[in-house]
Amino acid sequence: MPRTALAPRPSAPDVSTTPQSVAAVDLGSNSFHMIVGRVDTGEIQIVDRLREPVRLAAGLDASKRLTPQAEQHALDCLSRFGQRLRGLPRGAVRAVGTNTLRQLRDGGAFLRAASTALGHPVEVIAGREEARLVYLGVAHGLAAGDEWRLVVDIGGGSTELIIGQRFEPTDRESLHMGCVSNSQRFFGDGRITEPAMESAMLACGLELRPVKAGFRATRWDTAVGSSGTIKSIGEVVRAAGWSDEGITRSSLKKLRRALVSAGHVDRLQMTGLTEDRRPVFAGGVAVLSAVFKALGVERMLVSDLALREGLLYELLGHIRHGEDVRDRTVEALLRRYDIDRTHAGRVQGTAAALYAQAGATGWSFECSEADALLGWAAGLHEIGLAISHSQFQKHGAYILANADLPGFSQQQQAILAALVRGHRRKLPIDVFEALPETTRDCARRLCVLLRLAVLLHRGRSCAAQPGVRLSTGGIALTLAFPDGWLEHRPLTRFELEEEASYLKAGGFSLAFA
Repeated sequence: MPRTALAPRPSAPDVSTTPQSVAAVDLGSNSFHMIVGRVDTGEIQIVDRLREPVRLAAGLDASKRLTPQAEQHALDCLSRFGQRLRGLPRGAVRAVGTNTLRQLRDGGAFLRAASTALGHPVEVIAGREEARLVYLGVAHGLAAGDEWRLVVDIGGGSTELIIGQRFEPTDRESLHMGCVSNSQRFFGDGRITEPAMESAMLACGLELRPVKAGFRATRWDTAVGSSGTIKSIGEVVRAAGWSDEGITRSSLKKLRRALVSAGHVDRLQMTGLTEDRRPVFAGGVAVLSAVFKALGVERMLVSDLALREGLLYELLGHIRHGEDVRDRTVEALLRRYDIDRTHAGRVQGTAAALYAQAGATGWSFECSEADALLGWAAGLHEIGLAISHSQFQKHGAYILANADLPGFSQQQQAILAALVRGHRRKLPIDVFEALPETTRDCARRLCVLLRLAVLLHRGRSCAAQPGVRLSTGGIALTLAFPDGWLEHRPLTRFELEEEASYLKAGGFSLAFA
């Protein structure tokens, strides 16, 4: 049940209205990156790149909060990026945060400030979603073919492992090890010793252990590495004459020996190693060495493309062709949990109609893609029935909050879970209070519309629903039914009276006639 089959999405923009430029911003744990591409006959030509070594992970304290200095450094960088993006329309830019922002406690305040500084919304994506986008970016830089690829991306706080063919990843993992975190833990004083290098590799080996067997068992033909750490390693081993093409197991061994021989990050004078990469280089080498050993890699090619390019290509597909991986994600959930598609379609259609009427009579919806989120929630509102009918709204919310949902940011996933959690019985005020402040009111209003749509289809009848009219204003909602319709449906009237009581406790008022 793609969403288009239930409540048609707006058509993809006409070519004439497609933005001339699109941009992606990657708020990584080590560096912030921005790329700007010009759209030319359906392809992207990169016209600008900016990178700043913000080292966000190093500014995360023991309580998982950013130090004031680290936060200000990050916001200053985003303000500079924002100046470059000032002329681009809102839908032409996608900005995502990765491992450090996933860990950040009370990240909502920082995300609001970051979005203001950049001038565009900043999302946080889950580790496996990061892996999917990395693969998409790398795949666009590889020759077409049917070979299976292992893609490795080492960031500041996490390492992504992906196996895929063409543009489709089949296995994705995100591990808690990166060049910044590993360097802080094992080379924090700047000294590079053999025992420290061995300990760093062993710790990474332990992190790899749960996925090692699966990635070894899955056939792949070529290993490809992406992002700053692997690119720097590739440049260093090539300049030293240790490898003519890519990174080999023997060249990595020689590199580790050279690092230990130097003894300290301040004494790392290697062609191909930039000044800002030196403090986190040893930690990154240890991560890649552990990956080579655990997965049996003998040679790894180096890609110039990574997460940010993946963001751009997906953004272009959405703008020009209306392609949205989230539709495929919802379709997969519908199949996996055997959801009643016919009933879900009726609820979704009514929810879309109520949304349009609410927007026309007074309600505004500030969260991005509010109509899409309502549609997906309507399609999936019964997902929890796969576990139990008793309190299935709670089961459904848990699934949606914790499942791997390709295409969805963590903020979108949280809203989706909140809508399903609140679609029946008492309106869970605490669930909506836990959402970022900028999306709370929007999510609460969407939930009210979903509740009404579900109520109107409680009987699961295939008969057409009456032409109910909804008007809104502030906290008030009024439902108007055709004359005499409710008089012959005492059960529906009783349910509406019960719903009015639930909504009153949640801060809304419902009238109907």
